[in-house]
Amino acid sequence: MDNDGVPMMEQPLEKIIQTAPRSPGVYLMKDIAGKVIYVGKARDLRARLRNYLGGGDTRLMIPFLVSRIQDIEWILTDTEKEALILENTIIKEHRPRYNVDFRDDKAYFYIRVQATETFPRFQLVRRSKKDGARYFGPYPSSASAKETLRFLQTVFPLRTCRDVELRSRRRPCLEYQIGRCLGPCVQLVSAEVYQHAVRDALTFLEGRETDLLQNLDARMKSAAKTLQFEEATALRDKIASIRTTLEIQRTASQAAKDQDVFGLYREGALTQICLLKVRAGKMVGKQTFPLIRVGLPTGEIIAAVLTQYYDAGHEIPGEILLPEASDDRPVLEEWLGEKRGRSVKIMIPKRGQGRALIRMANRNSESTLKIMQQTAGPDEAMKRLVTALGLRKAPERMECFDISNIGGEYAVGSMVVFFHGAPQKAQYRRFRIRTIAGADDYAMMYEVLHRRYTRSGNLPDLLMVDGGKGQLSVALSVLKDLDIGGIEVIALAKGGYPYMEKPGDDSRKGIYHVKESSIYEDLEGGLLAKDRPDGDDRYVGKSGDRVFLPARKDAIAISRWPAALFLLQRLRDEAHRFAVSYHRKVKEKEDFNSLLDRIPGIGPEKRKALLKGLEDMGKIREATVPDLQKIKGIGKELATAIVVFFRKETGLPGSSQSGNG
Repeated sequence: MDNDGVPMMEQPLEKIIQTAPRSPGVYLMKDIAGKVIYVGKARDLRARLRNYLGGGDTRLMIPFLVSRIQDIEWILTDTEKEALILENTIIKEHRPRYNVDFRDDKAYFYIRVQATETFPRFQLVRRSKKDGARYFGPYPSSASAKETLRFLQTVFPLRTCRDVELRSRRRPCLEYQIGRCLGPCVQLVSAEVYQHAVRDALTFLEGRETDLLQNLDARMKSAAKTLQFEEATALRDKIASIRTTLEIQRTASQAAKDQDVFGLYREGALTQICLLKVRAGKMVGKQTFPLIRVGLPTGEIIAAVLTQYYDAGHEIPGEILLPEASDDRPVLEEWLGEKRGRSVKIMIPKRGQGRALIRMANRNSESTLKIMQQTAGPDEAMKRLVTALGLRKAPERMECFDISNIGGEYAVGSMVVFFHGAPQKAQYRRFRIRTIAGADDYAMMYEVLHRRYTRSGNLPDLLMVDGGKGQLSVALSVLKDLDIGGIEVIALAKGGYPYMEKPGDDSRKGIYHVKESSIYEDLEGGLLAKDRPDGDDRYVGKSGDRVFLPARKDAIAISRWPAALFLLQRLRDEAHRFAVSYHRKVKEKEDFNSLLDRIPGIGPEKRKALLKGLEDMGKIREATVPDLQKIKGIGKELATAIVVFFRKETGLPGSSQSGNG
C-alpha cells in the first residue's frame, strides 16, 4: 500500500518498496491469495524492505519467502518500541507461516487472587486474564498447582467458598472448624485481619519469603510479649511450615535477585526453550515452552518469545538472562520496563553464576527435546512418518538393510524388522556376502536384497536402506528385477556437516551441492543451517539426517517431525548394530582359522572341535595344556604346540607343561 494505506496489489515488488517511507513501522508480506505470510518491524521501512530484494538479508529462508510475496503493506509508527508492540499484535492476529507462532495449546494452571476484594480467595484457573487480579504461575501440571494450593490454604487460611456462599452462609463451614478458613462468611474475622493474611500470602507467592519470615517473626515476638500465647504459637507453627517447605522445594543461589533465565536448544529446524524462575535468589520453578518449528535466526526467535510471553501478563522480574543476544535488546528493555513500572535489564552472561544458570536452562531445554523425541508412541511416530514422507499409509512392517565390511573383507549384510514401531528380533536375518569380491557396497546391497526378496513372503510396507541415492537406486532395481510392487522405498543418509553453496561453486573440495531452489524447499520442510564457528552459516547441523525418496532429486530433512525421525534412526541404528556384530563374528572366525592353520597338526576337524569346546578365540589364546586336553582329539603334544604358538604370537615366555600356562 502507499503512504495513505492504499493497496497496490498488481505492482512489482521493487516499485512497492520504492514508495515505502524512511520511518519506523511494521510491514506485512502477502502471498498470491492475499494471505499474510510474514510480519516484521523496522526502524527504516524502505531500507529494511530493500534488504529482501538486494541480498542484504542473508537468512536462508529469504529467497524462498520472496518468491511467494505478491504484495507488501505497512503500518507506520512513531517509535521502534511501538513497532515492536504492533508487530506482536499482528502476529497474534494473522499467525503468519514464517513467523514464530508461540501458541501453546496446553492450558497451564495459575493461582488467582483478586486482592481488591474485601475477602479474597485462592482460585485455580486455566488462563490468566487482564482483569486486575494477581496471577501466579504457570504451573506445568495440575498436581504441582494443587499441592501449592493445599499448602497455601493450610498456612494462609483464606476462604475457599464462592461469592454467593460468602453472602448467604449463616454458620461456619467445616474448613473453619479444622482451622483452614478465618470465617469471613459469618463475620468471625475483621476485614483488617483478613487483609493481613492476604498480604502474607501474596508476599509468599511473589517469592519474598525473607520479608515474610521477618514480619511473622516480629509479630510472633510481639504477641508473646503481650501474653497472646495462642496467636504466638500459631505464628510459630506458620514460620516452621514455611521454612520446611522452602528447604524441600527450593534451591538457594548466591545472589538474592529476581531473574528469569531462558535456555535454548536447537536441533535442525526445531527450537526448544526453557525458563528457570529465580525469585529472591531462589530457584522456584521451571517452565517448558511449546516446540518452535520455524527456521529463523536465534536472536529473532528469542525476541519473539520474550514479546509474546510477557505480553500475556506474566510477571516481569528485574533481570532477564538470555543465552544469546538479540538486535531488539534495547527496545525490549524499554518496553518491558514500561510494562513492569520499573527498569528491566536483559543480560547475556559470559561467566560466573549467570552463565551457570544459562547452562542449566540450556540443559533443561535439550533434555526436554530429547525426551519428547523418544517418548512419542510408535503409532504417533508412524502417522508423522506418513506426513513427513508423503507415504500412502502408515507402515506397519518396516525392514531395514545395512552392509558391513572392511575394504571388501569379511563382508556381511543385515536385515532388521520393526512391526508397529517395535523391533521383532526373531525375524532379524543376517547374510554372508557370497558373490562379490572387493569393496563394492552397491553390489553387496543388491545381493542381500535379492536374496531376501526372492523369498517374497511377508513383504514389508516400508523398505529402508542405510545410505543415500546409490543405495536407494539399488533397492528399486531389485524390486523391479523381481517384479515386486506395492512397497514404499526410502534411504536414510547419516547427518554430517555438508556445505550448501550456490550451484557451480567448486572452490572447495567436499562441498555438498544442491539446487538453490531445493535448499529453500528443504527449509520449508524443516532444514535449518546452524552457525559455524568461522561465521559461515550455510551448513546442516549434526542431527541433519536426510531421507532420499524415489523420483525426487534432492533429499529431504525431517527434523521438524522428531518422532518420525527418531523412529527411522532407531531402525537404521539397529540394522547397523546387527550388521557390525555379525561382521565381528565373521572376522574373528576367519582370523581364528588363519591362525590355527599355521599350527602343524590342526586341520578342519580339530579347528571345529576347538571352537566348539572353548567358544571363542580369546579363550583358546588363554587356555592351558590341561584345558586343551579336555577337547576331543587334542592330545598333550598338540595342546603344548598350541600353547607355545600363542605365547610366541603374543611375545610371552615359553609354555609350562604343568598346566599353569
